[in-house]
Amino acid sequence: MSMDLSQASFWGFKRENGRSGVRNHVLILPVDDLSNAAAEAVANNIKGTLAIPHPYGRLQFGADLDLHFRTLIGAGCNPNVAAVVVICIEDGWAKKVAGGIKATGKPVSYFGIEQHGDHDTILRASKAAKEYVQWASELRREERPLKDLWVSTKCGESDTTSGCGANPTVGNAFDKLYPHKVTLVFGETTELTGGEHLVAARCRNDEVRKKFQFMFDRYQAVIERHKTSDLSDSQPTKGNIEGGLTTIEEKALGNIQKIGRKCIVDGVIDKAEVPTGPGLWFMDSSSAAAEMLTLLAASGFVVHLFPTGQGNVIGNPILPVIKLSANPRTVRTMSEHIDVDVSGLLRKEMSPDQAGDKLLECMFRTANGRLTAAEALGHREFVLTRLYESA
Repeated sequence: MSMDLSQASFWGFKRENGRSGVRNHVLILPVDDLSNAAAEAVANNIKGTLAIPHPYGRLQFGADLDLHFRTLIGAGCNPNVAAVVVICIEDGWAKKVAGGIKATGKPVSYFGIEQHGDHDTILRASKAAKEYVQWASELRREERPLKDLWVSTKCGESDTTSGCGANPTVGNAFDKLYPHKVTLVFGETTELTGGEHLVAARCRNDEVRKKFQFMFDRYQAVIERHKTSDLSDSQPTKGNIEGGLTTIEEKALGNIQKIGRKCIVDGVIDKAEVPTGPGLWFMDSSSAAAEMLTLLAASGFVVHLFPTGQGNVIGNPILPVIKLSANPRTVRTMSEHIDVDVSGLLRKEMSPDQAGDKLLECMFRTANGRLTAAEALGHREFVLTRLYESA
């Protein structure tokens, strides 16, 4: 018998804007690469804070700059974040990012380095961070309804066991969550190639289908414009090929298994945009794990289901990543990275329903506070997506 979710709930942190988080981070957020050192110094000074350095933020413009701001503001707005200290070389952009985060109602302060230098900035920011981390430490989890849990998925280092085992397990879990008004998302635009018509057929209506097709065609145009005669180092990857996937079409058919059999694609969003209602959403995104997870965190998702075949070690500083695998070799050789072993599917020792329930059980434990393998191992990959080079 499948898990009964009709009365399901989890223990999370209710935020000022009504959203629910499953982590309680105090974030030290650099707006640009020049602010990384100061941000990391603050995190070193004030225990319990989390700095997320990155290499961008200078001389970006147009849509690329808009995405930069949307991603950073979204990271700060994520319900897994209790409070934020923003640091930037200039006051103006620091104020812009802090203002976007402040709209959620959560505590946020910003500091510019110019006319102060690192020492004074680190001192002032550390004082704010100390107040925030002590305040956040007194917040308590509350019982929250299942519909408040925003769940994302993408896969990585796929092989033949992914499409036959781990990815359908996510699909089974999504099929069980979908009727309960949970907000779900998938993406990896290039990894739908050859199976995009299957996703289009699952769209809620013609408007959603048209928007999905626009996003898919737009990404394909980028590939066509820049591709070489051989994409075998990229799609599929060398790891995919070693694992038995010889074409992007084979990879796509396995990838699509993650959206289950019953879910309808209710909406389409661009990179780091926020869904406007419950249901299954498609996000136009890179298929690179660290990039997409960063975008998903910026969109407000709080738990991630990550099926892997050959073994991927990805984590994220904001979004807890639950890894599952159906590959018995990966489970054996990379056991420290795997949260859910569903290799029994291939040995016919468990049913798809049992595998889906096992994943959901781990999801609830994670939502209630249990650290994932990636969190315990310190994997905090935070990678911003760029649309083009800086000015």
